[in-house]
Amino acid sequence: MNIDIICVGKIKEKYLLDGINEYKKRLLPYCKLRIIEAIEQKAPETLSEKEKVQVLEREGRDILQKLNPSSYIITLCIEGQPLSSEEMAKKLSDLMIDGRSHVTFIIGGSLGLSPEVKARADLSLSFSKLTFPHQLMRLILIEQIYRWFKIIHGEPYHK
Repeated sequence: MNIDIICVGKIKEKYLLDGINEYKKRLLPYCKLRIIEAIEQKAPETLSEKEKVQVLEREGRDILQKLNPSSYIITLCIEGQPLSSEEMAKKLSDLMIDGRSHVTFIIGGSLGLSPEVKARADLSLSFSKLTFPHQLMRLILIEQIYRWFKIIHGEPYHK
């Protein structure tokens, strides 16, 4: 299976990069994983509502340009559907059985995702009602993808 993670911005923190690289290495037997970084727009706290919309639109355009048209799109949104690790593993397994060999996860920037990106999603997924920094969310998502594959293959890890 091919998995893309489209995310806004670059990660500079070594501890996050170390964790991401560890899980990327662990995922090698299960899938081909690509991380695609969209350009993060400057979004200071003092933005007006109009400026926030403009930032989301610019980030959204960049994200949409990076999508593989045949991919199953999963956006990570606080208002998305909450699924357990086992339910998400079943979802991935079902996609593979249905011949969907390409899945793209999308992580927005500090302001979230544009309505256009959300509208493109085949599934909107919520990891929690809590808000996470988008850089940390990348590590959390990659760990969960690894967990989902371990569950799919009946291998110990997910307990």
